[in-house]
Amino acid sequence: MATQFSALLLETLRRARRITLLTGAGVSAESGIPTFRDALTGLWAQFRPEELATPEAFLAQPRLVWEWYAWRREKVNSVQPNPAHRAIALLQDRLPGVALITQNVDGLHQRAGSRTIIELHGNLQRVKCFDEDVVVDGWDDRGDPPPRCPRCGGLLRPDVVWFGENLPRTALDAAEAAARQCEVFFSIGTSGLVYPAAGLPAEAKRCGAVLVDINPDNGILGERADVHLQGKAGEVLPDLIEAAWGLKL
Repeated sequence: MATQFSALLLETLRRARRITLLTGAGVSAESGIPTFRDALTGLWAQFRPEELATPEAFLAQPRLVWEWYAWRREKVNSVQPNPAHRAIALLQDRLPGVALITQNVDGLHQRAGSRTIIELHGNLQRVKCFDEDVVVDGWDDRGDPPPRCPRCGGLLRPDVVWFGENLPRTALDAAEAAARQCEVFFSIGTSGLVYPAAGLPAEAKRCGAVLVDINPDNGILGERADVHLQGKAGEVLPDLIEAAWGLKL
């Protein structure tokens, strides 16, 4: 059954010239990717993610951390973008002024067709030099992970934000600008607990945006949200873009 939306919400969306969407782990979970806080399985069940996702852990056991991220990459590559990813990509393709911010590192938005994405926490598919903090496109695989930077010989690591690290300044600045300048801000599948991303909805509302929360849980953003659409993003978003703009997946 299609989701029902208020006439006021639909009219607000049709009139908006700038729309910003923030996606979190709940969107990727609908494709079968466990959230970062879910218990690890298999060979990794003895670890907590927080024990592996730090610069200190990498320096202490670089091979262990590299192989964990290789395992995560394999899991991500075995799943497909879901209807929420495809609905967002379609919206970006058909409407001007749609900004996408994601906390996810899996690259599923790109695989769904989105091309302009503000990645707050990096991307699991990219690798960078630990010493130079520069993305590396290729390296010699000598069979002894982690590989070495072809420029300086330093260790290569995933291009993701670890515990204890700051978000990329360029990405954070772009996200804050998109929050301040939009007329409608969507918070989709986010816990609202991880800062500074969790502060973006409030910043958008402070600047006059209508705040829409899409989440299976009841009211993650509480009274801050002007509209709460309870349900899976992969079910709500396709219905919403069809109801508002006649766009069909």
